[in-house]
Amino acid sequence: MPDEPTTPTGDNPYVARAYRLGGPDDARALYDEWAKHYDADLAGDDQGYVAPVLAAETVVRVAGPDVTVLDAGCGTGLVGAALAERGVRVIDGMDVSEGMLGQARATGAYRSLEPVDLTGPLPTDADVYDVVVCVGTLTHGHVGPEVLAEFARVTRPEGWVVATVLDDVWESGGYRAEVDRLVAAGSVQLVSAELAPYRAGVGVQARMLVLTTR
Repeated sequence: MPDEPTTPTGDNPYVARAYRLGGPDDARALYDEWAKHYDADLAGDDQGYVAPVLAAETVVRVAGPDVTVLDAGCGTGLVGAALAERGVRVIDGMDVSEGMLGQARATGAYRSLEPVDLTGPLPTDADVYDVVVCVGTLTHGHVGPEVLAEFARVTRPEGWVVATVLDDVWESGGYRAEVDRLVAAGSVQLVSAELAPYRAGVGVQARMLVLTTR
């Protein structure tokens, strides 16, 4: 990934720090500090963080509401809350930050919440979930493309992986290459990877990656 990301930050110092994380410990420290005002910082027109709602809409469109979902990198629970508003009732969340998990817990949207470093193997058996959704985590300085194989592993055959991948790193960060590898290996089928608004207030886009598992 690029050493000096040029993705617009909207002059938010936390966003700038997030794009320059040095690893899971840095991520944990930043998001613990940011947790209580993360939603307020990103929800306004200046940032326009629409990705959680768009991803939730995508999950329900492709899989319906009667699914068991893992929200990987759930943060403060924006995706879980959006899924719950659309009728999804069984949602588990994982995030590296206890502070963010505390905020997610307050939404009441989750069946379980667990502190997990997504840069390593997920502490989950294979073929557990109908859907894995991941928003805001496949970006500069966070979690690399190897996590996509883990998402596929924990998803049932003919299930779904829905993930935002920041467009700036789709190619350079190796995410497109990893999708191609998983397709060639017969693990997944690529349904789409269309550009979609992400932080719309500052013109940042992401790939809305949709995979089916085999």
